[in-house]
Amino acid sequence: MDKDYTKTKIAIFKGKKVRKIIYNNEWWFSVIDVIEVLTQSDRPRKYWSDLKRKLQQEGFYQLSEKIGQLKLEGSDGKMYKTDCTNTKNMFRIIQSIPSPKAEPFKRWLARVGYERVKEIEDPELATKRTRALYKAKGYSDDWIEKRMRGIAIREELTDEWRNRGAKGSNDYAILTSEISEATFGLKPNEYKKMKGLKRENLRDHMDDLELIFSMLGERSTTEITRNEDSKGMPKLKDDAKEGGEIAGTARRKLEKKLGRSVISDKNYADTPQLESDK
Repeated sequence: MDKDYTKTKIAIFKGKKVRKIIYNNEWWFSVIDVIEVLTQSDRPRKYWSDLKRKLQQEGFYQLSEKIGQLKLEGSDGKMYKTDCTNTKNMFRIIQSIPSPKAEPFKRWLARVGYERVKEIEDPELATKRTRALYKAKGYSDDWIEKRMRGIAIREELTDEWRNRGAKGSNDYAILTSEISEATFGLKPNEYKKMKGLKRENLRDHMDDLELIFSMLGERSTTEITRNEDSKGMPKLKDDAKEGGEIAGTARRKLEKKLGRSVISDKNYADTPQLESDK
């Protein structure tokens, strides 16, 4: 399968987490997560293995072509290949799961897929929805504005990386780590550990200054990459380090003036980045 997909998102159905990812411009869902939600099995992988055989016996012979091995973030924060499928084929799988939760889940799944279609038609809807989610979680309007701007800067940077030779989420993670280490002296996993985070989105737990310097590092990297017309991972890594160093220098100058670090171990653990089923 090609690499036209983005980072893992978390959706919530009745308090249960379902990982999803945009692949070929539509939502693909973790089959294991859906099975765990519907069956409450303590061995969802075994359940899925048995169900695959049952589906093949029922004539769903092209199952392997309809299931994609996409990399999703695990509970340890690392990326693992996981069986995923789109909304249409997930409905077929759900039909074979005897569960009283199936019908409400189907309606929820259809709504999530429909929202994605509408967002493709009108990208502004996705922005409005994200703003509303942050507002519902208690974030201030000022923080939301910075976060939304940071998202736009990040998307612009990853577009440049993709067009210049970076291949999917693994390469993005390597380049992001270069920027973070040069900006803050911490790799993203180290930063998350300092804040006591696991699966949560690091930037959703940054304060104003942390967000600002993150944006500066990424925007600087974008401009350097364009200015030098960089191609290939080795050069992109050099650009990422240089962009991060620009932000890191600015951070250290401010810290010297303030007499304190702008890097905070504070997090907003009561408002993690989760898409609520409301």
